[in-house]
Amino acid sequence: MARNIAVLGTGAIGSSIAADLTRAGYDVILIDQWPAHVEAMKANGLRVTMPEEEFVAPVRAFHLCEMKDLHRAPPRQLDLVFLACKSYDTTWLVEFIKPFLKPDGVLVSTQNSINDEWIIPIIGRGRDMPCVVEVSAEVFEPGLVRRNSDRAASNFWLGEHDGRITSRLQEVAQILSSVGQTHLSTNIWGAKWTKLMFNSMRATPRAVLGALRQDMRHNPELLDLETKIGREAAQVGTALGHALEPILGLTPEDFRGLTDELFRKVLLSAVGGSDRSVLGHGDGATSMIQQDILKGRLTETDYLNGLIARKGREAGLPTPANEAVAAVMRQIAEGELQPSLSNLRILQEYMSGKKAMA
Repeated sequence: MARNIAVLGTGAIGSSIAADLTRAGYDVILIDQWPAHVEAMKANGLRVTMPEEEFVAPVRAFHLCEMKDLHRAPPRQLDLVFLACKSYDTTWLVEFIKPFLKPDGVLVSTQNSINDEWIIPIIGRGRDMPCVVEVSAEVFEPGLVRRNSDRAASNFWLGEHDGRITSRLQEVAQILSSVGQTHLSTNIWGAKWTKLMFNSMRATPRAVLGALRQDMRHNPELLDLETKIGREAAQVGTALGHALEPILGLTPEDFRGLTDELFRKVLLSAVGGSDRSVLGHGDGATSMIQQDILKGRLTETDYLNGLIARKGREAGLPTPANEAVAAVMRQIAEGELQPSLSNLRILQEYMSGKKAMA
């Protein structure tokens, strides 16, 4: 299947995948909308720094506008596409790549959120392969990716929509094994909801509050907020029929009889209780603030906490903590607020109903 591979979106995750696949000898092209990044990769290759290694991969990078050349004879169509863009860029980029994807090709969403829901209407259920990614990496300058988690600490969970273990699933897992540890899931939607839960309770509230991991360890109010966010996500996912999957270092026992007290213990041990959390070495707050908020870019909050709130309304469940975080992040995006621990009081007023959400 995988003769021609593309990585669409070469930020931190996409660059990490593309560099390792290129080194492993796969036929890979990189496609991105950041001109300076593409030009740097064309000129000097893609430089990757890791905890115990640094290398330069001589990649083949394309600007979006250059993809028209792939239509020239003989036509090049893609067997496998790894989509690694921000969630808000998903639909238009899937429409963009659709003409290049073979009828029996596969697109793997290596993103946050539940992007498969809006990918399927574009390319069809049969060409979408859900995936959960555990890789910590950052890109702050063109042509350079700082990967914080090495291959032994990077993980990919892959699954088919119907839970079957297919030959194409095994093949994609084998390809990604060049990047990190791969796992075949018979409950990929449950795994995606578990990752959505952790992303929503970890990165977004800390970015809203300008808080670091150590703040969460020692601030019971922040811990309480993250606990509420996670419990709402778990309740909504369960109400929608998804059995949360024990990934990211968790066990089935962690999800049994999940009281608030137990949930906090799981959160502390799994997200912030050690220097190396299950979601990587980097700090989600720092990444979102530096890569998105300070640069005036959109954040993925509407596809994390905002999505949980929308799904909660579908399920008839209240999600005040997730709604509050999404509301405050919108105010930050509009310049009305700045990331600060003082925003905790606003969040609490929103959640209690003392203040109407903007």
